[in-house]
Amino acid sequence: MAEIVLSNVQKFFGAVQVIRDLNLTIADREFVVLLGPSGCGKTTTLRAIAGLEDISSGEIRIDGKPVQDLEASERDIAFVFQLYALYPHLTVFENIAFPLRAAGESKADVDRQVRVVASALDITHLLQKRPSALSGGDMQRVAIGRALVRRPKAILMDEPIGALDAKLREDMRSELKRLHIENKATSVYVTHDQVEAMSLADRIVVMSEGVLQQVGSPIEVYQNPANLFVAQFIGSPVMNIATARLETDGGAARLRVGDGGEAFAMPADLPARIAASGRGGEGISLGIRPEGVVVARQPMEGTVPLEAHIIEPLGAYDIVDLKVGSGVLRARTASGFVEKAGDTVFARLDATQTHFFDTKSGQSLAIRLGG
Repeated sequence: MAEIVLSNVQKFFGAVQVIRDLNLTIADREFVVLLGPSGCGKTTTLRAIAGLEDISSGEIRIDGKPVQDLEASERDIAFVFQLYALYPHLTVFENIAFPLRAAGESKADVDRQVRVVASALDITHLLQKRPSALSGGDMQRVAIGRALVRRPKAILMDEPIGALDAKLREDMRSELKRLHIENKATSVYVTHDQVEAMSLADRIVVMSEGVLQQVGSPIEVYQNPANLFVAQFIGSPVMNIATARLETDGGAARLRVGDGGEAFAMPADLPARIAASGRGGEGISLGIRPEGVVVARQPMEGTVPLEAHIIEPLGAYDIVDLKVGSGVLRARTASGFVEKAGDTVFARLDATQTHFFDTKSGQSLAIRLGG
């Protein structure tokens, strides 16, 4: 397998720059997910690694060897496309065997390797069928099998399960992770679905407008977002973001949330932490995930009364929109905890789950309270 290193990679399509000074190291046998919205440059990055797109400047190294001037066929990379790209006139066996036959493998070796991969993917019973007789999930398994069969240095996957239904996507996520572990492959996976990224990745690379925003483990990017973009792109529901103003009174600290919103009690050291970051009490934005908004039915110390606006039942839990000034804070509660819209509940912010950002730049102030 292989380490993949991208150094100062730039890519232009005419006057439009789609990759901006990208520096990234993907370790040998690591599963890395490129995550971002449509048009952020993630697929172009994947295609550049594969050799399907030329880069405008910079360097790409695979196993320490510069490859930016090599053809795709010379990089020993397998690519799994979103739309399967199977040969319709060939059987499943022949589709998987195609790269082995192209490499001149013996008939016995082709047969053995195809059957080993088919067994791992649980598609041995489909080997004599043609793609037209297969379901979407089966066709994707065949495409993955064709990529795996020749043991490439790295496997690149461009939203390979995006066209499947929810149940199949869930099954295929588990299958892809298992195959990655069993094959000890270096895997690079592109998606816009943060659930896929969180469940599959060893590390997530978050991109926006061709710029790398943050690299880290799923837990790191979820719990410590580097900026407002990452905070609102990772997580479902997304993190609450609201402008905030710090207030102090006799040593107590309160955070007034939103336009005309309520003031929530905060730890007494927050003003000093904000000042140490170089910000005053204004020009900051609060970030807190719905599970950090703690809701009670009765008033308790540190809570403020809020009206429930919308209740979104999601089975095991509810997402409740609480009116705060002219905006809302979304809270995660037990299923049925808030009976109906319009009810008054009592909420506080869990200070250990609060994040603070510079409103203008969007960058995190790296302040974590109580932890």
